[in-house]
Amino acid sequence: MAQLTLKKPIVFLDLETTGTDPAKDRIVELALIKMNPNGTRDRYVKRINPGMPIPESSTAIHGISDEDVKDAPMFKQLAKEIYEWMKGCDLGGYNAVRFDIPLLAEEMLRSGVEVDFTERNFVDVQQIFFKMETRTLSAAYEFYCNKTLENAHSAEADILATIEVLEAQLDRYNNLENDIKALHTFTNNNDFVDYARRIVLKDGVPVFNFGKYKGKSVEQVFTEEPQYYDWMMNADFPLHTKQKITEILTRMKLRNSRLKS
Repeated sequence: MAQLTLKKPIVFLDLETTGTDPAKDRIVELALIKMNPNGTRDRYVKRINPGMPIPESSTAIHGISDEDVKDAPMFKQLAKEIYEWMKGCDLGGYNAVRFDIPLLAEEMLRSGVEVDFTERNFVDVQQIFFKMETRTLSAAYEFYCNKTLENAHSAEADILATIEVLEAQLDRYNNLENDIKALHTFTNNNDFVDYARRIVLKDGVPVFNFGKYKGKSVEQVFTEEPQYYDWMMNADFPLHTKQKITEILTRMKLRNSRLKS
């Protein structure tokens, strides 16, 4: 089976959570597998107390109950340790760009750890599968690896399966380049600015993707209606969205101050 060609470490991640809303839900289990250029792997797997009840519907999926995590650490106790463990690494996962990464970023920001994972290469194994075959993770594992995925929805089992599927994909598709940057380009649609996709790029310009200003330049809206920024900061938007609009507003102010001087 093909081995990933790495110029620097890549961390594959999978989360089990209380739900699917990055702004409101919390992590109950986290699994990180770091693949190093020398071929070694490091493992970081933790159960986490979410600080809120785990809905029965979520427990039915991943099997983790309130009792299982009552003595586990809170995420804020682990945030800096996790950040350091992932520092300087590219990222990978299965549908993680739409779910795991946004939720992990929210947990980090809530804990006071400034992160912006959009600056890293990210390989979404699901997108390779969807573009080549269109299936689920369990089906992908059976299709590419000829195995049945045991313990599905265990974070560690899922992410180990994801790595194995990616290696099998590299074997199967001759036109799939064994390079993280190339895989990042192949698997990602880079037209979004924030994970929640409230802001997207149109011809390289950040525009709103919701509400009454949908399709309108963020800078234009903030120039014509400055209070819209304040409204967004006080509303129930994800922290990553607020981080991005603050960056846009800061760039505007710096540019305007230079023009005046």
